Parts: sequence; structure tokens; C-alpha cells
Amino acid sequence: MVDSYWARKLGQLEERKRNTNKEFDKQSLDALRTRVKDWEKKILEHFISKSPERQDVFENASGVPLKRIYTLLDNGGPSYERELGLPGEFPYTRGVYPSMYRGRLWTMRMFSGFGTAEQTNKRLKYLLKEGETGLSIAFDMPTLYGYDADSDRAEGEVGKCGVSISSLEDMETLFSGIPLDQVSTSMTINAPAAVLTCMYAAVGEKQGMPLQKLRGTVQTDILKEYIAQKEWAFPPEAHLRIIRDMMVYCTKNMPYWHYISISGYHIREAGASAAQELAFTLADGFSYVELGKKAGLDVDSFVPRFSFFFNCDMDFFEEIAKFRAARRIWATVMKEKYKAKNPLSLLLRFHTQTSGVSLTWQQPLNNVVRTAIEALAAVLGGTQSLHTNSYDEAWALPTEEAVTVALRTQQIIAEETGVTHVTDPLGGSYYLEWLTNEMEEQAYRYFDKIDQLGGVLSAIKQGYLQREIANTSYLKTQQMENGKKSVVGVNKYLVDEEKPIKYLQVNPALQKKASIRLRALRRRRDQKKLKLSLEKLRAAFEDPEANSVQVMLAAVKSYATLQEIMDVGRKAFGGWKEPVLA
Repeated sequence: MVDSYWARKLGQLEERKRNTNKEFDKQSLDALRTRVKDWEKKILEHFISKSPERQDVFENASGVPLKRIYTLLDNGGPSYERELGLPGEFPYTRGVYPSMYRGRLWTMRMFSGFGTAEQTNKRLKYLLKEGETGLSIAFDMPTLYGYDADSDRAEGEVGKCGVSISSLEDMETLFSGIPLDQVSTSMTINAPAAVLTCMYAAVGEKQGMPLQKLRGTVQTDILKEYIAQKEWAFPPEAHLRIIRDMMVYCTKNMPYWHYISISGYHIREAGASAAQELAFTLADGFSYVELGKKAGLDVDSFVPRFSFFFNCDMDFFEEIAKFRAARRIWATVMKEKYKAKNPLSLLLRFHTQTSGVSLTWQQPLNNVVRTAIEALAAVLGGTQSLHTNSYDEAWALPTEEAVTVALRTQQIIAEETGVTHVTDPLGGSYYLEWLTNEMEEQAYRYFDKIDQLGGVLSAIKQGYLQREIANTSYLKTQQMENGKKSVVGVNKYLVDEEKPIKYLQVNPALQKKASIRLRALRRRRDQKKLKLSLEKLRAAFEDPEANSVQVMLAAVKSYATLQEIMDVGRKAFGGWKEPVLA
């Protein structure tokens, strides 16, 4: 039977609209309504007759029609008890912490990784020296899919879109000279997330850091891979089983390791609207809550370890409203539907990355401005961690100069603008509170639809989520091509520019060097220990009741390569093809 929780919530939101302003004095509201009408008649109409507005209908990036002004009449002044609260209290609309950035700034993470582990190690050390406060690792395509650098499938892609990691030896090199007890690390990887977690844990142990103290995050969000990014290795059920194993193992053994970061970023980059990003990301999060419950875990024992990863695009107020709505929805659903008692289970803490798809290769220095605006929206939206894209990323991986400008963008916002002095400084804005309510309602409508389809996994298999994103992406492209949506330097204010910037180029000879290193590693390994560890991993994969992570850690320590471990899974679980979208 389909759970009616989402339908009930939609009913409550519709009731909220009907009851708008009931908490306020009717005589005062009637006077305000009359005043607005008088303003429209006596002042606005006269002004517009001489200076017409630029268009008949204004919409935000999600296509929501926008009024000229918003007043108390539009949201009744949101109820503090039901919709806002104060910062650090339920429903956390105004922020997850009472003082926010007055006490501690967000973590500044620059998404870093290219070429070899040695090259990326140098970049990480440079960024730490320049004031970065957390590491964020990007991996190349072969690594993301679970292939070694010398695989035929890796040809031409080694080190191109991130760092190449094929073994524990590479991971040791990547973090050489970086004390893991003094820095937290975020790794953006999904299909092989368990393998990379085991590699990171093994490096930590070699540095003398026990699992119980290891800090950081691995993305692990396989559902959004099927929805948007398309980097999976096994069928969905197999990946979810391994995530279950991670949840159980890490809950018991790695209390400071955030083993899943539910990601809307890639959903948005695939073409989703802000409302779709919000809804699909939180729907994935609720699916992982269900997964943990089915594994026998108490909600309050594992949900506090969840984190989220959002995109921040160019529609300034929509993005801020999205973040505020996300906090309120998560807190409300965890409290009402999942009966969470631990306050930490109610906190939606998130990392933000400025929009990659908003960057243009035309007039690339304009991207500095775009990134600054998006970063400011993320801060005003209450992010806990932030990555700012570099102006040259529409061309290639960022140069050292470009990534420094991107980091300085965050530092200028933090140190010079004054926006960190007040918690939720835009709270109470008639427009922003109305828009937050609008985003919330759109999300619940999607939750209800997904529930009717049988849940996220069923919706993926039916192609519903993918189709929704594809349709939105097509509409956006049409709007840009017909000029309805302006992109400076692309369809407006064009200039001729032959070579506007110098950009980073990764040497294709890296694959040959990586292959030589891998062959040397394979010769040095204890073959008996390696074979035994992989055989135990195969048996663990084939036993649905077994926990594969402890066995995988042993395989990593025996210097089994990434592909050797993932190939065991490919043989045990098989592959998967997504449905054709009609």
C-alpha cells in the first residue's frame, strides 16, 4: 500500500495557503490590501505608462511566475513556530546552528585532482598553504567507474578530469605529507566509494590514525548516478547492498566518517531545475534512511552521519530559498515520518558547489562574477562547506592561478562583505519567505508522485526521474537558443576572441607511466595473500547476509587494485542498463 504521508503533507501545505493571514488583524490586512491597490492605480500605472516594463511576464529559473512586489499579504508573515523558528531550532529554516558564521566560517574546500597522485598531492599542499580548510578530491573517469589506469577502458582518460587512483599505493602518494588527523577530506566518488573508503582508512592507519578518529566524507550516492551522472558498475540493488554494508560497518567502527553525501549537484548539472534538485535529492536521502532501517539500524544511530551536496546556480533568491526549504523539509520529515529523537538527525548539513553548467568558455573571465554571485547565495543560504569553481573550468581542469582566484572569492566574502555578521540576514523577506514556501510545496508534490510510482528505485527503473530532468534541460536549451534566457557572452554581448586564456593540459603520457607503476606493484605483492583476500570478497558479495566492507579493507591492504576489487563485484552482480526514455 502506498504511504499517504506525502499526500497528507500536501494537504497541510494547501491548508496553509488557505489560512494565510489568519493570524493577523483583519482590519490591518484589509487596509494594506487597499493601500497596495491604490499604489498600483495611482503610482504604478502612471509610471509604467511612461516607462514600460521589459516584459509582460517575469519568471524565476524554475519557471515560477513572479509578482512585481511581495508583502505581508503573500505569506501572512510566516509562523515562527511552524515555518521558521530561530536559527539552531526546529524546523531549522533559518540555519542549523544558532550563531552560524559569527562563530565559525564554512569549510572552504576546492575540488582538486588531476593527473597523477604526485601532481594532485602538490596541488592539495598548495591550497592548504593558501588557506583552504578542507580537502575535496576529484577522481578521473576510469577511477569513477572502477577501472585501473592500464585498463583498455581507461585509454585517453587517465588523469583528465581528476586524479588517477588505482591502488592503495596511489592513495598513499596522494596523502603523503598531509596529516589526516588535522584535516577532513571529502571524496567525490560513488560506484567504488566503499573501495576508496577502505583505501583512505588504510592510509590513516599507516599514519597511526585509528578508524575511530578518521574524519571526512565520501559521496557514495549511487541513486543520483542512475538519475543523472550515469557512473555505476553494478545493478542498483547490488550497489545499495554495499552501501548498506558501509552504513553498518561505519556506524560501528568509524564514528566521524560521513559515509554518504546525498548529492543534488549532479542532478542539477544534468539539467534539473532548482525545485527538481531539491525534491530528487531529498527523496534519495529518505531512500537511504529506509535502507538503514531495513538493515536493523536505529534512525538516530546513522542519520546524523548523513550530509548533503547541493548546486548553487545563478537565480540568486531561488537558490537561497531552496537551501532554506531543504532544511525545513528534512527536519519535518525526520521528526514526523521517521520519529527521530536525536536533534542531530533533524539537521540537514550540506556542502555547496557553485554551478559548473553556468560557466561559459566564451569570455571566461565573466565566470569570476558568476561564481562570486553563486557563492554569496550559498553563504546567505547557510551552507556548511563551499567549493567555488574556477573561471577556466569550461575549458579544462583549473590552473593554479584560476583556483587561487576561486579560493580568494570565498575569503573575500568571508572577510570583507559583512554578510557573516548576522545569522540568516534575509530571513523575514516577504519575497524570500513566499519563495521558500513555494519550493517546499513543489518538493512535496514530487515526493507524492515518486511515492505513487513505488519509490525512488522504482521511479528510476521506469525512467520517470530521468525523463523529468531531460524535459527541463531541453526547455532550458530552447529558452537560451531563442533568446528568452540571456547568457552574457553566449547569446548576448558577443565578442571575437581567438585564445582568451591559457588552460591546464594533462600530459597523455601519464597513462603509460601509471601502467608501469601498476605492473611493478603487481610484481611486488604477496600473491597468496592477494588471491585469498579476493576470494573472501567474492564469497562476501555472494552472501547477502555478509558485510563486505571488512573483507574489502583486507583486500585493499593486500594491494589489490581498484579494478581487481570491482571486477569481483562485476562477476558476482552483473551489469545494468537504464530504460530507454521515450
